[in-house]
Amino acid sequence: MRDKKDAPLRSDAQRNRERILDVALEELTLCADAPLSAIARKAGVGQGTFYRNFPNREALVLEIYRHEMQQVAATAARLLETRPPDRALREWMDRLAGFAMTKAGLADAIRLALGAPNSPAKPSPTPVAEAAELLLRAGEEAGTVRPGVTGDDFLLAIAGLWQLDPDGDWQSRATRLLDLVMDGLRAGAWGEAHR
Repeated sequence: MRDKKDAPLRSDAQRNRERILDVALEELTLCADAPLSAIARKAGVGQGTFYRNFPNREALVLEIYRHEMQQVAATAARLLETRPPDRALREWMDRLAGFAMTKAGLADAIRLALGAPNSPAKPSPTPVAEAAELLLRAGEEAGTVRPGVTGDDFLLAIAGLWQLDPDGDWQSRATRLLDLVMDGLRAGAWGEAHR
């Protein structure tokens, strides 16, 4: 017998959950401590439905984080289908930067959620690291990325993205930072000697 917790959601329950997540993403990006009652009201669900899906603010915020990271990560494979590996990697880096800057308000909500007593464990950036690994291995095989760079190395190298001011000139600064990282990834790639 299947555990009730593992059972798939009914279609109406799934729609309610998705609506809550969509509204919460918008509201928490604007204001890190947006009231949960306002989120439920804007999502068109009652308090009971809201709390059945997300028993507390921390669970809601971390589910948004997981979902958004999955979305960013999923673009890596799609880019590899239509672009050479080094271009796919560079475009994915731009998308990651855009995510980092447009979700700056969400970052505040995540910090608040993680600082709360009894907060759930912070989800690891595994989907993003896995996407980076996919792109790095494709670039390594194509000779456009130096061998041996891991997804974790990559995430450390681009950590400066999260230090940029989303209200400032982040696009040009992110472009310079990511071009620098890309130049470093290309240095020592076997294909570079043949260009």
